[in-house]
Amino acid sequence: MTVDDDLWSAVGDPTRRRMLDLLLSYGGGTATSLSEHLPVTRQAVAKHLVVLDRVGLVHGTSTGRERQFRVDEAQLARAVAQLADVGAAWDARLRRIKRIAETIQRGRDTTSETG
Repeated sequence: MTVDDDLWSAVGDPTRRRMLDLLLSYGGGTATSLSEHLPVTRQAVAKHLVVLDRVGLVHGTSTGRERQFRVDEAQLARAVAQLADVGAAWDARLRRIKRIAETIQRGRDTTSETG
């Protein structure tokens, strides 16, 4: 699976991750309602929502003067699958590094025993 850098840039921000959590918990929300639960202004929340919307993690619909946002669960599932793939790739890399380090250590142990 190819990693979507824009998607990961969007979820790399802790405020945006918290916003996704809130939207999932409440089934949606507006910039105003989200700002009540976050240590940032409504304007900052609106800017974060634009980023999340641009990568497809949330979608907004107009309700009066505000936009109601909901998480796109299919896109979120795609992000989770990418994270799992990246985690598996790093696990494999770390196992290889561990084997190399163990081989080097065994070589040192053998050298010190014969020296």
